[in-house]
Amino acid sequence: MPPDFWTIMFPAITATFLASIVEVVEAFTIVLAVGTTRGWRPAILGTLAALGVLALIILILGPALQFIPIHILQLFVGILLLLFGMGWLRKAILRAAGILPLHDEIEAFAEESAALQSQTGTQDTLQWIAGIAAFKAVLLEGLEVVFIVIAVGTGKGLLWEASLGALAACLLVLGIGAFVHKPLAQVPENTLKFGVGVMLSAFGVFWTGEGLGVEWPGADLVLIALAAAFLLLGIGLVRLIGEKFARSIS
Repeated sequence: MPPDFWTIMFPAITATFLASIVEVVEAFTIVLAVGTTRGWRPAILGTLAALGVLALIILILGPALQFIPIHILQLFVGILLLLFGMGWLRKAILRAAGILPLHDEIEAFAEESAALQSQTGTQDTLQWIAGIAAFKAVLLEGLEVVFIVIAVGTGKGLLWEASLGALAACLLVLGIGAFVHKPLAQVPENTLKFGVGVMLSAFGVFWTGEGLGVEWPGADLVLIALAAAFLLLGIGLVRLIGEKFARSIS
């Protein structure tokens, strides 16, 4: 086992795995709505088309990153990861504090199904609209997965390992979804988003420092300390904001 397995490789795989679960669950809800409302042909074709676009993006970006100096790449992905992670963490904190409503997959499924059923036109037109809905859902959620995989994996040359984390999440969600054949409402999405926000923010600070030439105390071990700091900060903000919100409505 590599010496940096627990400090770099395991967090990278875990971050992409958990983030991918969240995104794939949301995409699966839309594809399921398309399949049960308009048939599985447009759902499958739209999904395959989106996966093809995502594969093309990976094939183009993957080799291109090799020509960027490592410090510039670390700085770039570090800043993006920090912004991305803080965005996830902010929404998770607000939802945990009760200010924003929790994401409801059953509600999302019902809304998408109702939207598809309200469409009018010929059978071919309705099939086309349904396919586009599946394509958009998989592409938009998939782009976030691709970004996280590339950003987390390129800093230390763990693109393959990060990709395995995302692939495992996809297979897990699709396997469970195919078995239960209904929206995966029991997945604790906000908890996962909270955890992923913590991990991505920690990676963002770490890679940004690496790109700027910072000599981290403890080297890769500092990533654990950064994650712990963001976790404690997030929990503290949930309690603080939650208490203030409760007082404001009482």
